[in-house]
Amino acid sequence: MVAEDDYQDNSQAAGHHGRNEGVCLYLPKHFLHGCLLPAVCIVVLLSFVERRRKIYRFEERFPYLRGRFGVVVPLDFTGTQRNRWSYAFAFGAAADTMVHLLTGLILPFSAPKWIITFVYLLAALEVGVAYLPFFACLSTPHRCLGGVLGLIYTLMWLTVKAFYYISCWDTLSTQYESFGFSTHYEWVYAWPSILCLGLLIGQFGFMIVKNCQQKLNNQWEKEILVQSHQFQYVQTLLRRSEGLMKKSWFRRKVYDWDPYFKFPNRMIGTAVISLIGLYLCFILTEQILSSKGIFWVSRSASGKHLNYFANTWYVTTSLAALSSVAHISHVLVCYRKHIKRLWAGNRSFLPEKYRTLNSAVSMAALARYPGCQIAFVLWGYLIVHFVLFIFGMVLVYLVIWKIELIGFLQWLKDLVIFLSNFLIMMGLLMMQVLLVRFFFLQDKLSPEDQQKPLALNNRKAFHNFNYFFFFYNVILGVGSCVLRLFANSFVGLLLVSRIDRTIMPRGYELMDKGYHTWIGMIMADHYHSNPITVCFCHLLLMRTLERERESDLWPCFNSTSGSPVVGRARARWLLVYTLLRNPKLVLLRNRQKRNHDNQEELLQ
Repeated sequence: MVAEDDYQDNSQAAGHHGRNEGVCLYLPKHFLHGCLLPAVCIVVLLSFVERRRKIYRFEERFPYLRGRFGVVVPLDFTGTQRNRWSYAFAFGAAADTMVHLLTGLILPFSAPKWIITFVYLLAALEVGVAYLPFFACLSTPHRCLGGVLGLIYTLMWLTVKAFYYISCWDTLSTQYESFGFSTHYEWVYAWPSILCLGLLIGQFGFMIVKNCQQKLNNQWEKEILVQSHQFQYVQTLLRRSEGLMKKSWFRRKVYDWDPYFKFPNRMIGTAVISLIGLYLCFILTEQILSSKGIFWVSRSASGKHLNYFANTWYVTTSLAALSSVAHISHVLVCYRKHIKRLWAGNRSFLPEKYRTLNSAVSMAALARYPGCQIAFVLWGYLIVHFVLFIFGMVLVYLVIWKIELIGFLQWLKDLVIFLSNFLIMMGLLMMQVLLVRFFFLQDKLSPEDQQKPLALNNRKAFHNFNYFFFFYNVILGVGSCVLRLFANSFVGLLLVSRIDRTIMPRGYELMDKGYHTWIGMIMADHYHSNPITVCFCHLLLMRTLERERESDLWPCFNSTSGSPVVGRARARWLLVYTLLRNPKLVLLRNRQKRNHDNQEELLQ
């Protein structure tokens, strides 16, 4: 009986474990599918409370639906600075799902390889719909409703993700051990997304509290066209310069901030999701490649070579990660520098072919930039890491292993022999410059001149100098060609993740699609977020509204907004007044036209 009871307990535990394993394996994909319905409902509700300016004729039959179901905008990519970090947290919450999308773990269905691109497109659209409520609730002008809906939706996501990473711990470990790495530190993958969801909960709660306080105090938040820092920037241009201010060491050497400049939400969100994606890529490659690579090397190499492999791998990993983080920060610095140059009317830093771009290309680049930047950062990290690892292994076997093999003195002797030829070659190149400077150029025309004029002094001696060095310069040219190849490869490797700088030579910039996207993006930002243009439009709009209020003869009939009853009453009153002043129009009036048509004709 005891054996039978133990057997039944084990079978029940195995069945429970099997059910739990099935739930854990399919939970991310099925939960993403299940989020589509509440996401669509939230977007439809926000669209219902959003008012449209254009009213159609058939809407007169449904007065309550008149002007309803406006377009819901997730976020403004054209340069707004509102809720910048909140949008960045929303992007960060979607970072792990984007990694699953890139690896193909959440594809909606399997399909032939020749249409796999469309499957990825459908999967990307599904991810966009599932995460749309985060952005729509942040951007809606109905702050209380957006805060409540966003809080509920974010709590749902946070609960499911916490359940997935806590309850499915053993299943994930069993699943991923087949790939060659362990998940005993699964929280390392989960904490960026969970942290961003927690920050979003705080933001939505703050929106609800702030909106309630404004309603209690009868304070309403006005939507303004221009930001305060843009006004301050224009004011600094109109004021006289106060001279150069002494900057601190940090501002001179590390980063010089500008109080009159703010990065748009597109740049902040792209930087945040690039950092999170780089972190996830770093953890993933370290877990997989470290375990598999070290296991493979340990089977085919001795302990000494295994130490070479492991130490080189960890050092190059740190260098590649630090360089990628530095590139992300430097892209933001270059964005500010390029935008401020464009504001000042300076386009000299742009290639000649890029100074006048097609409008459609620029606006398309504005939408394409975030994806390109994130992909460039991730691919740049992987490529730089791989190349640095190969270079590090070559350096280890040329230096450390050879010193252990032949001794330090013999290695140093071989190094001096190799460097002596290289130094002699470089010395001959410098000697030619020195000979020309001291023997073949005329003296300075003035003591204040920085260099000698480009005029020969000993012409015949210079011709002999050219003749005898002609043959040896061919040999030096071979070495210079090799140095040029290595230098270009090294610089191109460092700039592979830099989208703000082309790696193509002059005249071939059009082949660099990443740089083309960068130029189009900053040009579109320049035209849409230039503080001078924005302030001018703001002042022009305010002045126009003031003139309309001053010239208004009927203040009570000025507003075109309100209930349909007020609109019809206003249209009928204007119609009666017009017919009384112009009796001849009564005979020409078409009585079968609706009040809406009369209103449009009279107001034109």
